[in-house]
Amino acid sequence: MRVWPLVLLCALENAAPLAVSAQPLIGKCSVLPANNVWNTPVDTLPVSPNSATYVNTIGASAPAHADFGSGLWDGGPIGIPWIQVAGTQTKYPVTFDYADESDPGPYAVPLTAPIEGGSASTGDRHAIAVDADNCILYELYSAFPQTASWQAGSGAIYNLKSNALRPATWTSADAAGLPILPGLARYEEVAAGEIGHALRFTVPKTVKAYIWPARHYASSLTDAKYPPMGQRFRLKAGFDITPYPADVQVILRALKKYGMILADNGSAWYISGAPDDRWNNDHLALMRNLTGANFEAVDESTLMVDPNSGEARQTGVTVTVTPASATVTAGATQQFTATVQNAADGSVTWGVNGVTGGTSLTGTIDANGLFTAPAVAPASGPVAAEATSIAAPTVSGSAKVTIANPPPAISAVTPNPVTAATVTLTVTGSHFESGAVARLGGTALDTMFVSASELQAAVPADPPAAAAMVTIANPDGQVSNAFSVTVARSGPDPLRFRRRRPL
Repeated sequence: MRVWPLVLLCALENAAPLAVSAQPLIGKCSVLPANNVWNTPVDTLPVSPNSATYVNTIGASAPAHADFGSGLWDGGPIGIPWIQVAGTQTKYPVTFDYADESDPGPYAVPLTAPIEGGSASTGDRHAIAVDADNCILYELYSAFPQTASWQAGSGAIYNLKSNALRPATWTSADAAGLPILPGLARYEEVAAGEIGHALRFTVPKTVKAYIWPARHYASSLTDAKYPPMGQRFRLKAGFDITPYPADVQVILRALKKYGMILADNGSAWYISGAPDDRWNNDHLALMRNLTGANFEAVDESTLMVDPNSGEARQTGVTVTVTPASATVTAGATQQFTATVQNAADGSVTWGVNGVTGGTSLTGTIDANGLFTAPAVAPASGPVAAEATSIAAPTVSGSAKVTIANPPPAISAVTPNPVTAATVTLTVTGSHFESGAVARLGGTALDTMFVSASELQAAVPADPPAAAAMVTIANPDGQVSNAFSVTVARSGPDPLRFRRRRPL
């Protein structure tokens, strides 16, 4: 690893505006999946039992260093450069020194691509390109362009949509067998207000071992006081970042939340980034105020889902659905929103009662959380509108949705007027349910369900006098509008003229 002193050039920008853009993106491509270990927070994970030993070995008093910046040093860019290319970029063959651990290619790296340290560099000479149309990352180590090809020490090709790791024991363009680009501090992220991934860093000596997600070691040392490749560190939570400029605070927040992954042998606490003329070198120089004692090693072993995958278990992720409960009329809609916490990606998939998108019987829900109730309330009762974290597919939140059928409505009652001779009332309208009961003047009638738009009710022999109201009560408790009918008696009241029993 080449060591560059940080050259203090004139400031190009004084501060980075604050915004939110957690998921690292290049063009339309996410830089590895949201649940990749690089993109997973480690701020709540336990401290490694070897933390103090590692920090003391690396150097508790050694200053941290932003190994990137603006301008040139010794004729080359300050940091590890990369270039974005289109899917039509010409792919060139590569001859490797370590072909047995390199992806054969060809590589879509332009022969004019920027090289770490510049074209005359004698250092690591990384050359990196991202095909932003197909989301493919190409990385070369010790890269020398030829007439129509590349000569390189080693190389690796990554599908940025995949969590796949390199084969065990294989190197990459980096000593730890990891990709380089996902661990670089990039100016555009700082300008957006958040670096949503771990950073790459180096230490002088490592042990002859690697831990997940690393795949390769680069040492013959066996003393356990040295850290292994892949060891993750983070800036201690109590470190006060408020005295630092806004752009540096973005970097320091990332070091607290996502930490940094040991990827190569080099200078102590050297943190990697991409060169950019917009970096403020005076601000970056302030990171020298951090020392090894401000960092701690993290035990991230609980994140591992599969030793051959970069997928990380998303610990502490929560999903909250708002509103938490709702009553929705059959056929109507209700908007739900989901809030995901402690995940690099806040996206969710929506479903109803465990079925993505829902069904016509329980209701449907679209990708934006808009729920549409079924035409008829399900007999099983309330349903659950569920949001499942994409970053942590085992974590979901839900809202209780009660489907209410529309209230019954009366449009007509026949015959009208009602007389003592009337035997049956026919009530027409809408949204009648089986088991509905008609009432005349407050008196429940013997009611027969004909259809959702018709009921028949038996009229008592002595209906109430004058005017009376007909209402319908569905079994779910909903009551219709009151429909006025006229009650007319057709003869003398039999009760008034009933013959008395002789004395």
